[in-house]
Amino acid sequence: MMDPDMLVRPAPTPQRPLLGQTVLLVEDSRFASEAVRMLALRSGARIRRADCIASAERHLLTYRAGIAIVDLGLPDGSGLELISRLASATQRPTVLLATSGQPRDEVEAEACAAGADGFLPKPIESLATFQQIILRHLPAEDWPKGLSVVGTETVQPDRLALSEDFAYADRLLGDESIAPRFVANFLAGLARTGHDPVLLAEAEGLAAQTMDDLRPRLRRLIAERLGERRVV
Repeated sequence: MMDPDMLVRPAPTPQRPLLGQTVLLVEDSRFASEAVRMLALRSGARIRRADCIASAERHLLTYRAGIAIVDLGLPDGSGLELISRLASATQRPTVLLATSGQPRDEVEAEACAAGADGFLPKPIESLATFQQIILRHLPAEDWPKGLSVVGTETVQPDRLALSEDFAYADRLLGDESIAPRFVANFLAGLARTGHDPVLLAEAEGLAAQTMDDLRPRLRRLIAERLGERRVV
């Protein structure tokens, strides 16, 4: 079914080069989602968010996203699988991008092999980078008329979203169907997005562990970040 928003599409402008586009962001991190929301709105695009694969598929039953940005690490499956399905779908997004907090050289080639048009490494905070990688894959008729001045503007999401992400990670640890290593990798991605090298080192160290007590160790790390005094 066609998205009603797509029936009458306003023409993009140099200041708002994505005007008329709809972005579907498939991302479970609130902090990362807030950054993309700010970038999309400043670019003139509408944005809708799904926090897991199942939610994304429900969105796609009712409308076609012109631009889809899919995180590779999702709680109910691999973002690569969703990218592969979207890439071969009859109503394929015009632009299909992967994003991840993992090092770019480890995941970009795999994402493109799955069908992604490009890759957005986290943190996603540069307005120019966000616009350029999307415009690179849009057809020329969807580009704005006239030249656009490439600026250096970046976005800074509300840090409260970080606390929400830590609380979310803690809830994931209570779900026995979620592997503790997924939570460790989520925290590592959150550390990259939030420019937190201390958390990054701790989370990556835990992600590399195979011991049975990984879940309580992750809980302690999260509790410290939330400023709680919790006995685990």
